[in-house]
Amino acid sequence: MSNRHARTDVILIGAGIMSATLGTLLKELVPDWEIKVFEKLANTGEESSNEWNNAGTGHAALCELNYTVEKPDGSIDISKAIKINEQFQVSMQFWSYLVNSNLIRNPQDFIMPLPHMSLVQGERNVAFLKNRFEALSNNPLFQGMEFSDDPGKLMEWIPLIMKDRTSNEPIAATKIDSGTDVNFGALTRMLFDHLKSKNVDVKFKHNVDDIKRTSDGLWELKVRNADSGNVERHTAKFVFIGGGGGSLHLLQKSGIPEGRHIGGFPVSGLFMVCNNPDIVAQHHAKVYGKAKVGAPPMSVPHLDTRYIDNKKSLLFGPFAGFSPKFLKSGSIFDLLTSVKTDNLVTMLAAGAKNVSLTKYLIEQVMLSKEKRMEELREFIPSAKSEDWDIVVAGQRVQVIKDTADGGKGTLQFGTEVVSAADGSIAALLGASPGASTAVHVMLEVIKKCFPQHIKEWEPKIKEMIPSFGVSLLENPELIDEIHTSTARTLGLEGKKQYAYA
Repeated sequence: MSNRHARTDVILIGAGIMSATLGTLLKELVPDWEIKVFEKLANTGEESSNEWNNAGTGHAALCELNYTVEKPDGSIDISKAIKINEQFQVSMQFWSYLVNSNLIRNPQDFIMPLPHMSLVQGERNVAFLKNRFEALSNNPLFQGMEFSDDPGKLMEWIPLIMKDRTSNEPIAATKIDSGTDVNFGALTRMLFDHLKSKNVDVKFKHNVDDIKRTSDGLWELKVRNADSGNVERHTAKFVFIGGGGGSLHLLQKSGIPEGRHIGGFPVSGLFMVCNNPDIVAQHHAKVYGKAKVGAPPMSVPHLDTRYIDNKKSLLFGPFAGFSPKFLKSGSIFDLLTSVKTDNLVTMLAAGAKNVSLTKYLIEQVMLSKEKRMEELREFIPSAKSEDWDIVVAGQRVQVIKDTADGGKGTLQFGTEVVSAADGSIAALLGASPGASTAVHVMLEVIKKCFPQHIKEWEPKIKEMIPSFGVSLLENPELIDEIHTSTARTLGLEGKKQYAYA
C-alpha cells in the first residue's frame, strides 16, 4: 500500500551519530517540530557509528600527529590541532548538558578517561615530537601534556610497548591524561532512545530510494520498506542526509547544484584485536604513531585501549583495505554508480593524482596476518600471533572534489557538509574526525540551514554549549571552566590509572 501524503517538518536519513545529534539538538530547540528517521538497517548505529567500526578516539588532536604539520623552517603549525580540539570541547559540553538534564543517565556507558599518547622512533622524529610538544604545551587547550625520551619513564607509561624492545634507536612519547575513549555506538543508541521517548518516529529497514524537489519547495522521499516491499512517499520542509558512505548517492539524487563535481573513494579498515586478557591488562592508553612515508593520513598506526560492552579491549590498526562498497552493507556497484557526467573528470583527475594511494591500498589488501603481526611488533615487540584476531571495521568514503588550492580531483581527508543554498537539505560526507566533532558539525548545519531562527534559538544553544559563539583560545579562563565542569559531569576526573598501577 502506498502512502503519498505523509508530511513532516524534518526527515533524517540514517540512524547514526550525526542524525542522533542533529535530532537531539532540534528537539531541545523546537520540541514541537515533527521529526522522522529512516534507517535501512535493523538498528541504530550499525554502520560507521558502531563501536567496532571506528577507533573510539575522542579526537581532540592530543595525540594525532597528522593534525600538526612541520613547516619547512622546522616550526610546527598547530592551527588544525587547535580547531579540532575546540570542536571536541563543543561535544563535551553538549554531552555534559545531556547528563545534567537526565537525558543520559550514566556517562560511563559511553565515555571513559584514557591517556592519549604520541610515540615516535628515530632522531628526526624525536626532534619533531619535542618541537610539537613545545608548541602545544604552551597552549591552554593542551595543558597537562608531558614529554619524555627517557626509556625508564616510558617503561612506566607504556610497559607493554617498551618490554623486550632491543632497538637502540632514539624513542620518545608525549602523554596527556585528559584524553578519552568514546563508544559512539552506545552514545548513538542512547540518543535515539531519548528521541523515541520524545515521539520521534524511527523507521528501521526503510531504504530511501529517491529524493526530489516538489513544485511547492518541499522534498519528497521515495521510501521502501525492506520487509514488505511497500513504497511510501514522505515529504518534509528539511532533510538531512546522514547515511555515512550512502550519503553521496542521495546527494546526487537530490539534484542540488552544490552536490555536483563531488565524488567519493571508499577505503575499508581492519583492526587486530587482542584475545588475551593478560596482555590487555598491561596497556592503558591510546598510543598513536606516525604514518609511514607515502601512506595516507587515515593509516596512522595506533594501539588503543577500548571499552566495549563494559569490557576492556586492546586494538591495533588500522590496516587499510579496498572494497567498491560505500557501506559495509552496501553494493559492489556503489563506486561505479557514483560516477556521473558532472564528476567524471574530477574522479579521473583524482585517480591520476593518487597512484601512490592506489599502490598503498593494493599492498595493504595483500598483507598476510604475519605481515600485519610484523607491523604490530613495531609497537609490541613480544606480540604473539595466537593472541590477536582480525576484525573488519567500517567503510569510509573520502570526498573527492575540485578545490582552489588543490585543483581538479583533490582527495579530502576530513568531514564535510554540503547544503543547498536555501538551507532546505544538507548532507554529511567524509570521514575522521567525524563523530568526535558531531556536535560542532551539526551546529554548523543548523546555522546554515536555519539562519532565520538562530537569534531566537541562541539562548538555548548557549545553555547547552556555553562556549557557543566564543573563541576558547581567546578565553583561557573559559577553557579551565569547561575542562573542570565537563570532567566532573562526565565522570572523567580523579580516575587516572596506568598499566603498571
